[in-house]
Amino acid sequence: MTKLYVGNLPFSATEEAVRALFSKHGTVEKVSLITDRDTGRPRGFGFVEMSNADASRAMQALNGTDLDGRSLKINEAQDKQRSGGGGGGPRRY
Repeated sequence: MTKLYVGNLPFSATEEAVRALFSKHGTVEKVSLITDRDTGRPRGFGFVEMSNADASRAMQALNGTDLDGRSLKINEAQDKQRSGGGGGGPRRY
């Protein structure tokens, strides 16, 4: 399974529209559009999960294509290292 980053999405994009676009190139397992935590508004990017071969095909076919006047940026998602927050070093009392 490959997770694709889909950037520069129009704010009007829906999960259904993104799923329909990518499903032309294979089976879409999951679509996640990212929204602002505070306002709930779309942030203009999301993720699509597909099988490795389908994801590769979709990335090549759709990167740079126009969706509602915006040029999509598609690449393989990189796992984000989550920080534990806080100070980081050993505590000294």
